[in-house]
Amino acid sequence: MRERSILLNAEMVRAVLNGSKTQTRRIIQSPAKNMQATGQKVIDYREPGDKWYGEHVFSMRNQSGTWCDYTKEQFLAKCPFGEVGDRLWARETWSDVNLEGISAIAYRADEGLRFLTNDDDDGDEDDPRLEKYSFANWYPDLISGTEGIWRPSIHMPRWASRITLEITGVRVERLQDISRADAVAEGGPPSHPSIDAVSRDYGFPDFSRSWFGQTWWSIYGEESWQANPWVWVIEFKRVEVE
Repeated sequence: MRERSILLNAEMVRAVLNGSKTQTRRIIQSPAKNMQATGQKVIDYREPGDKWYGEHVFSMRNQSGTWCDYTKEQFLAKCPFGEVGDRLWARETWSDVNLEGISAIAYRADEGLRFLTNDDDDGDEDDPRLEKYSFANWYPDLISGTEGIWRPSIHMPRWASRITLEITGVRVERLQDISRADAVAEGGPPSHPSIDAVSRDYGFPDFSRSWFGQTWWSIYGEESWQANPWVWVIEFKRVEVE
């Protein structure tokens, strides 16, 4: 089992915490950019109904710069987020704060708070986690905006993370191939016939996928949605780490 970090925005964090989000999609990045809609070099072995193009997935440059053909299994093994059984720890917007003299971590997504002294019995002042951060700003002042700063998610250290996910599935598909059930697994709302009809007027098959498409726009831009890129689909479950 390996651990890797993954960035989650506030909406994603809240959905993971309430149990409504069990999937995430991430655009497949270089060196596989040839897989995307513009200038793609897809191996033309496609069989009817076979999104994997027969026995091959895509041509892709290896580390030496040579173009290679990868089978489905070989390509999935290259997923930068890991494989089934590996874990992801979430990086989210956070801050080091002080609450009544106790060092703590504040989380912006839900204004959550975690006392560091809850992790051990004595709250040792020599705790190495305390060396880099001041823990000087009062939690109420941070929340009210009076004083203090929120630290970007990319700068969150492992020990400050409160969310650990275990990968239960990995696959590759076009972004717009998402099913209604998967849109709900992304944290979206269930569909309803009356709302689905309105969603179809805007080019979506149902309300759940309309929500997902518009959420994608808000993060990556409408151009990304229209490009319909190939994405990693990561399925996961939340696990408690002692």
